[in-house]
Amino acid sequence: MITLSRLEALFDDPSVEAALEATEQSLPRGVRPRQLKVRTLLLGMLLAEADHRPAHLSRVHTSLIKLPSEDRLRLGVLVSSSKGPHLLTYRQVEYTARLVFSALGKDKPDGAGSALLEALQGALIESSVPAEDKLLSSSFAVDWSDIESFSHPPPKKGGPCADPEASWGRRHANKPGPKDELFFGYYFSLATMVNDEGKDAVPELVRAMTLSSCHLDPVVSFVPVLERLCASGVSIGDVLADSGYAHRRAGSFALPMRALGASLVMDLHPNDRGPQGIFAGAILHNGNLYCPATPEALFELGPLARDASLALVEAHDKMTAELSCYKLGRITANDADGYHRVSCPAVLAKCRCPLRRDSMGLSFHRPEVIWPPGPARKCCLQKSITVPPSVNAKTAQKHDYPSKAHRRSYARRTAVERSNSRVKDPASIDVAKGWCRLMGLVPISLFLACALVVRNLAISDAFTERALEEQRRQVAGLAPRPRKRRRRNFADLLAASL
Repeated sequence: MITLSRLEALFDDPSVEAALEATEQSLPRGVRPRQLKVRTLLLGMLLAEADHRPAHLSRVHTSLIKLPSEDRLRLGVLVSSSKGPHLLTYRQVEYTARLVFSALGKDKPDGAGSALLEALQGALIESSVPAEDKLLSSSFAVDWSDIESFSHPPPKKGGPCADPEASWGRRHANKPGPKDELFFGYYFSLATMVNDEGKDAVPELVRAMTLSSCHLDPVVSFVPVLERLCASGVSIGDVLADSGYAHRRAGSFALPMRALGASLVMDLHPNDRGPQGIFAGAILHNGNLYCPATPEALFELGPLARDASLALVEAHDKMTAELSCYKLGRITANDADGYHRVSCPAVLAKCRCPLRRDSMGLSFHRPEVIWPPGPARKCCLQKSITVPPSVNAKTAQKHDYPSKAHRRSYARRTAVERSNSRVKDPASIDVAKGWCRLMGLVPISLFLACALVVRNLAISDAFTERALEEQRRQVAGLAPRPRKRRRRNFADLLAASL
């Protein structure tokens, strides 16, 4: 259970204090001092989300007035006046909320959050991550999802609607019929912490989020948020993204992420797979440069299906390993301008080629180029070539696609899918239509940030509890708790029916 004291401790973070002070200073001054402070309003929003209540101001008011009397006095929910004790009213909550939403918004709304809003919700989410967990990993999985506005869409003949910042978007439908459907609302993007390659599991905590209108590209809107996260001192290592991110222009996602020092692990879009051109005689394929004599059958390899048999997996891994023998190997790191040098695979003793006499002395277990390309290409005449950052700018990534190493590394991306499902789970937050009946980007974004804070605290508690349970079992000499199988095949169903 998430207690009041634990939620109040989040506001002791210096970044949260600074953001709250900036928000408080931006509010207009009235003749009488406001009873409800910004800090108490956000605390009420957190209390409402912690109690699995919808994002309604009436629920915020209920959460505050139901606090114990000493807490109400301390937080200003109950104050003394000339007419006696005065308990906070719903109209006061609505009035303060309207002032806060106006201060955090833009003078001319454009579908994206203001700098003050991004700073406040970013600091609040980061404060929900325990200090000891922030150093466990530098890898993040990113993804976007949808959230509907409570407003009706604009009329077909044109005209205003109750939520002018919302717009039409497209989402995948999890029901029979067409796989895509239109909705009226916003896109929200999340960055979830995942374990580094080869390291132990970490709590899958959300470290950054943003909300934007559907007429804006969610990928482009999320890049500045990750840049601010990196500027705050958070180290970004691996960034795992699906083909929706990989298919964007290089300047929209791939290049900014590499500028932050991130290593991309992406699922390539079908249009970006396979040979995409030639550079210095080498073939551009799936983010790498390959020998021009590479067998064409190896270029036809695609990602494995989820239900692939063990035999298919082994055959696929064997072919991707053979394809890597034809890849031009990197021999230098990127310089200040992003240039690096690569060398012929035969020079690196990965394959046998008649154009490289020394390579013909290698073992016959290595692949051999039977028909060298003619006339000889630049990559065949020189021992190494210089590759500018514009080559494979969109598709270059940490592991060869779709190799075994890439498949295992990319499997970590399911963490952000679990974050999205937790947000949309009817038994948890359930951000369906009607979850927030306020109109506009700012209130929905603030309530969503508070929901993610509560979600982070719950995930952290569950992870700590599981770690302690495993430790107790280890001390007692018991076997580790077996993991539950979530998928059942036909053999399981047949055995259960007998």
